Amino acid sequence: MSVYGPVVKIHPVVLASICDSYERRNEGASRCIGTLLGTIDKHSIEVTNCFSVPHNESEDEVAVDMEFAKNMYELHKRVSPTEVIIGWYATGFDITEHSVLIHEYYSREATNPIHLTVDSALQSGKMSIRAYVSAQMGVPGKTVGVMFTPLSVKYIQYDTERIGVDLLQRTRDAPSRTKGLTSDLSQVAGSAARVQDMLTTVLAYIDDVLSGKVAADNSVGRFLMDLVNKVPTISAEDFENMLNSNINDLLMVTYLSNLTQAQIALNEKLVLL
Repeated sequence: MSVYGPVVKIHPVVLASICDSYERRNEGASRCIGTLLGTIDKHSIEVTNCFSVPHNESEDEVAVDMEFAKNMYELHKRVSPTEVIIGWYATGFDITEHSVLIHEYYSREATNPIHLTVDSALQSGKMSIRAYVSAQMGVPGKTVGVMFTPLSVKYIQYDTERIGVDLLQRTRDAPSRTKGLTSDLSQVAGSAARVQDMLTTVLAYIDDVLSGKVAADNSVGRFLMDLVNKVPTISAEDFENMLNSNINDLLMVTYLSNLTQAQIALNEKLVLL
């Protein structure tokens, strides 16, 4: 739970990149660090990208390749000029003394940067993800310390990222831990099945409220009212015709794409003759 400050919104690609850098870390390294990129508004910080930064760490000292971090950021700006440095991440469960030194560097690169910790080794039994912001503490004129205050963490995703996340979830139940991409029709069928399951859950909740088994929740009622108001007024026959038309368009696109692939494969075979 956060004490104060903005909400940190993290995209799945960031977590995947952090875990990948941890798996590829140098032999003997206990953790890896990197730069967080994203955007900032009044109420939230959105983390959309990141990259790892080489560093050497021992009990007495820490050395970070600052030149590498600057060069990587310059390259990222050419691709995504809207993404700025918003902080840094480190794999692990705790904040160490060296984290304060690294945070001082990023304080020169960004205003009030955040520090993200990812327990990629599952030391706490799960992948605990926490975000912090630093604040100075101490008596004026005396030694000043640094206190890391936790922030609220939220996970958001684009539609394209959702496809990847769903695919990764399906690999958990596969014996070979691999899973191929499904066809367009299978995705439509899966989406329709999920919508039907959610509607069944909503109807069961409404029946329980009407029968008095469950106490009514005003917030849930408002969400359901907004949902009902967003449904367009259309007859069942018109909806079926529209659905069939869209399915026919999808089948036509699938057929043309398969035909194009066959023509390209045939052309490659003819060129080799």
